[in-house]
Order: sequence, then C-alpha cells, then structure tokens
Amino acid sequence: MNRLSLSTAGALLPVYLTPQGDNPQIGIVHLGPGAFFRGHQAFYTDAAMAKAGGNWRICAVSMRSKDVAQALNPQDGLYALAQMEQDSHLSLIGSIAEVLVAPVDYAKVQARLTAASCKYVTMTITEKGYCLNNSGELDLTHADIAADLQLADAISQAKSAIGLLTQALWLRHQGGLPLLTLMSCDNLTDNGHKLKAAVRCFAANATIFAKDVDFLLQLTELICPCSMVDSITPATDDALRDLVATRLGVQDAWPVKREAFCQWVVEDILPADQPAWRDVGVVFTKDVTAFEKAKLRLLNAPHSTLAYLGSLLGIETVFDAMAHPQLSQLVRQLVESEILPSVPLVDGLDLQQYSQDIFRRFENPSVRHLLAQIAWDGSQKLQMRLLPVLRDNLAAGRSVQLLALAIASWLQFIRLRAAQAAELGAAAPALVDPLAPLLLATAAQCTGDASTDVPLWLALDSVFAADLITHTAFVSALWQAYQQLSPILAGGPADLSQFLSGVDA
Repeated sequence: MNRLSLSTAGALLPVYLTPQGDNPQIGIVHLGPGAFFRGHQAFYTDAAMAKAGGNWRICAVSMRSKDVAQALNPQDGLYALAQMEQDSHLSLIGSIAEVLVAPVDYAKVQARLTAASCKYVTMTITEKGYCLNNSGELDLTHADIAADLQLADAISQAKSAIGLLTQALWLRHQGGLPLLTLMSCDNLTDNGHKLKAAVRCFAANATIFAKDVDFLLQLTELICPCSMVDSITPATDDALRDLVATRLGVQDAWPVKREAFCQWVVEDILPADQPAWRDVGVVFTKDVTAFEKAKLRLLNAPHSTLAYLGSLLGIETVFDAMAHPQLSQLVRQLVESEILPSVPLVDGLDLQQYSQDIFRRFENPSVRHLLAQIAWDGSQKLQMRLLPVLRDNLAAGRSVQLLALAIASWLQFIRLRAAQAAELGAAAPALVDPLAPLLLATAAQCTGDASTDVPLWLALDSVFAADLITHTAFVSALWQAYQQLSPILAGGPADLSQFLSGVDA
C-alpha cells in the first residue's frame, strides 16, 4: 500500500494545496508538533485556508524529538485526522508544510522565523516548556535559560523556546521586519501575558540583547494573546493506523485522533493580517480568563483526579475510570461540591451544563484516552488545575476534603511509580515529570504512613508554597486522605466509599 503524500492523496488532498503545494510560503511557525497541535491548531488553520485561502502554511518545529519529522516529512506534512464519536470522521490535514528539529535544523528554523512571510508563532510546549518559577515568572536559574543567557550571539543554538523566540525577534528587529505575534496554546493560566513577560525578561538579562534599548522598547509592543484550548486527544495507536489504511487506501505513519468537540478561545488583539480562524469556529473574546478558569477547573482538574486515582486502582483509560461506580461518583462530587463554587460566571456559558457535557465527553467509548498520558507532568499541571481551587476554597472557608484527596492521589501515584521502578527496573513505567528525580527520591524515603510521608512531600517548595504548608485545614485534609489511600497502594481493598458523602450508591 502506498505511503500518504501529495502524489498519492488524490481527491483527498485539501484543495488549497493543489496550486502551490510544492513551494509554499510559511506564514506560521509552530513549536511543539505533538498530537494535540495536529488535532487542534493545525486543524483550524487547515479549515481557515480551505475557506479563505492565504499563505498560512505551518513550519512545525520540534524542540527535541525527531519522531514527528521522520513520520510526516516523507508524507509532505500530510496526515489523517480522525474525529472519534459513534461514527469516526476522517479528513486529511494539509496545513503543515514541513517539520524541523531544532537541534538538527537550527539555521533553517531561524530562517523560517525571520522570513518576511512569517507572521505568527504558535506553541504547544506544555507548561514546563516556558521555564517559569512558582510565581509564573521566567526562572533565570533554570538550566536551559541560564545556558541561553550566556550565548555569545543571536545565531548560536538556544536550548529553550524562550531563548529561540527572543533571538528571532531581535534578528527581525535588526532586519527591519515587524515583530511576530506569539501565541501560547498551552494550559497555562494567563498564558499570553506570561509568555510576553518571559521574553522581555530574557531579553533584559541576556548580554547580547540588553544593550539594545530600541529592541527592549519594541518588545513592549509585542502581541501575545491569551488563549484557551480544549479537545481530548488520545495517543495514536495501531488500531487508528489500520482504520486510516482501510478507509483512505494509503499508509499514514502518524495519524491523529480526537473527540469531535474542539474549542479555541483567543484574546481579540490579533493584527488585521490573520488566518480566517474566526470564520471556522475560533472564539475571539476580550476575556479569555473566564473561559480558561472554567476549563482548567471543570475539565482539567477532574481529569487529573481520574488519572491518579484511576492509576492507583489499576484502571487504564478515562472511559474505564468513568465506568467505575465509586470513582465516577467521587469525581462528580468533587466538581459539584468543591470546584463549581470556585468558578466565576462566564458570559454565555451555563457552568452546570458545561460540566455535565464534560463528563459525557469523558464517557465517550470511541476515545481511548490513557490515564498514564494525563498523569504526565503532575508537578506542573497541579499548579494550574488543583492548587488555585484549593486556595480559593481555603480563603472562602469551603471544604477541601476531596481536593486534598486529589493531591494525595498524585503523591501516592509517585510512590506507585517508585515501587514499580524498584521491582521491575527498566521495565517499569517511567514517571514523566520535570521534577521526576526529586519526586522519586522523596518517594524512596516514604513509608506509607502519613505522619512520616506528608511532611516529606510538603517540604518540596517547588510544588507546595508556604501559604499551603502552613494552612491547618489543608494539611489535616491531606494527611487524612493520604493515610486512607495507603492501603490501596499496598494491595489492600480498593474501597472509595469512605470518601463519598451525600451521593447515592
């Protein structure tokens, strides 16, 4: 069977590719070409070009891995997107022109970023990719940032996305080109403002840029809209590859699947020259924060809770977790009693209905979303998903019992991974987290008894700030939840009924 490409796609090829598919101008550079980007921003850009044209094809840049480049470049950037509901809908996405790998293709990446045709940089580099500290500011002591600050010129290879972007902006400044518009599409609260502040901080502290007063002044005009993104995107598997081959008659090395629901909310400050995103379903608003907070709290917080508790119970997917009666009840109770009261009203959005719709999305049998995938980078995700709700509830005098349980389940999940590593060695599932060495070292000191373990965990100031570790109500709730979960990790009965109250069995 033929490999998917411009020459083999036939009638499936997006119509906007046929006139100029061989040598397109690059209008957008995207950092982080993972599955979510390919099912989301690349999808919206593909739809925008199909509707209104324009030179908005994407150069996708991987900051580390070669995998996506090796899969998509032989396919001329084409891939299949499957929207998985009762009936799967397949389409070919053609918005990606090429995939570059920054450590290998650094000069090419800079050339794309500094081309006159390039107007936007979008990014899905995860929370950790911004190298921020607990205050949401650029961490100047972060190894990658510290190394990039010492670069002798603006063409030497930067390790961080922030370093790369600042170089490109300065080179454009030197060449008399307008600034790029930088768009964070990560689950990072206030993401656009934090991105802009990080770039300005980097420039002010890097010797090669700090002396250029005109450049530093120009960066005050940098456009970095806040945004909120949402669509559940499970990992690609062989079943999806087989489905694509059967339906489309070509082999796709890396198709992508997601649920049909897809949302992109963007702060309405973009320049006039923009893809026709608003014509294909992207929501533009003056207040992204309200949408963002609703999504982080009503979708991401229960998602993470399902991931950690479900993993402790030996459950593999979100769908299976929602089929577990006690776990499903517990997460619904968490949202109803402790999360919903913390979510401010959003104009035009019924929060109760929005939450119910999210749980229906979790119950979609066609979307096999692995809990292990959601569990990645917990030390970063919980800072955005659970700890803000916890703080709001503590300040308002509301219950934090189930929020503490969610956090305790993460800590016990780390103990589970440490125990598996000790038993299975290299065959054990990895703990995917930027703080993995520190977290696993802490877990190694734990005994399963809350009186020993909880103080060890709370001593991690890179996770728990002083306002939490000194709050009696939180510490007490965490201690109790942690102690009650320990028997499950030790192979005891998996009974969550002790955490439920006021919910019919």
